[in-house]
Amino acid sequence: MAKTTRGKGLWNTPSRGRGTCPVCQSTRIKCLHTNVTEVGAQLKVCKKCRNKDL
Repeated sequence: MAKTTRGKGLWNTPSRGRGTCPVCQSTRIKCLHTNVTEVGAQLKVCKKCRNKDL
């Protein structure tokens, strides 16, 4: 992973970048990747869901 998704850069994000992924519903996981839905809304998703079509 890039250094922006681990370590000191996460301390400035809310909840250290962790939360529940809106796609796979995994809890306490890092949701750092932006994914755009068909409607045009941007979602923060986890590493597993960053390449999925929404």
